Amino acid sequence: MEIKAVKFRKEGFYSQPFAFGGEEGPDKFDKNIRYRGSMQNYLIDTGSEVILVDTGFPAGTPEEVPDENSMGYTGKNICSYMEAFEALGYKPEQVTKILLTHKHADHSGELKSFPNAKIYVNEDELSAAELQGISNLEPVKFTDGAYYNFPESEKITDGVYFVKAKGHTNGNSLVIVENDGLFYMLHGDITYVDEALYENKLSVVFDDLAAARETMDRVRQFVEDHPTVYCGTHTPQGFENLEAKRIMDLKNPPATVLAKVDFGDKKASGKYVCSICGYIYDPTEHDGVAFEDLPDDWTCPRCKQGKDKFNMA
Repeated sequence: MEIKAVKFRKEGFYSQPFAFGGEEGPDKFDKNIRYRGSMQNYLIDTGSEVILVDTGFPAGTPEEVPDENSMGYTGKNICSYMEAFEALGYKPEQVTKILLTHKHADHSGELKSFPNAKIYVNEDELSAAELQGISNLEPVKFTDGAYYNFPESEKITDGVYFVKAKGHTNGNSLVIVENDGLFYMLHGDITYVDEALYENKLSVVFDDLAAARETMDRVRQFVEDHPTVYCGTHTPQGFENLEAKRIMDLKNPPATVLAKVDFGDKKASGKYVCSICGYIYDPTEHDGVAFEDLPDDWTCPRCKQGKDKFNMA
């Protein structure tokens, strides 16, 4: 069995208030501390099946233009998700299953590019706008009981488990792959950066804070009890851990390498993009109302996050 990273954005960042501020509030943390960000999803090649964990941004999603006040930045395009997938040597028709960690468009954006695959998704996510019009969804009811300290799971195939992990969204899930004595935890947004797992901090992005805390506690307990390679979506630590087969040791975190940030002089288009779910606010589709003129309490129509989670596109 092989696990591979599908890498499509690099050189992003997440500020400490964004990555750590879910429970204590973002104002308790230093906005000038920016952890490294990137975008990648994962592919599992079992030898007989090709299984994807999430499917990136939709083609054409614009890059963001961050500034000093940006809480998060998904990074510069390396290529599109589909180009990154194909660069690994696979074709869409080879994919048999897709395990969707959650609905947000940076995880579900190219689901329609794999019409032959069964898309496994927590049944609580089925009403999400991002999933409408997709016919090959396989609702997961988590009928296989507990997976170690996680109460609800579903076995996908030998060594691959889909685990309920509510909090970031109400239908959030994670994937654990058992291979050669290690447990590979492929997750969407349990944390945005590994520092948050080591420091036991929740991000500011959640549908259910109490559930997010419960999931974090279970993840940390699992990592303490099992040799776990922790593979996130939004930080290069995800693929670095994978490639090094690095086991998380919560008592001995590695030295933090902060993001190198160059805000540059990119010209903005007038559009804004949500750094959480990828929703694009285009004034031409909203009676010409500029993003800056929206009320302070306006929220993303898709993920309900505030204006502070948007960057210029």
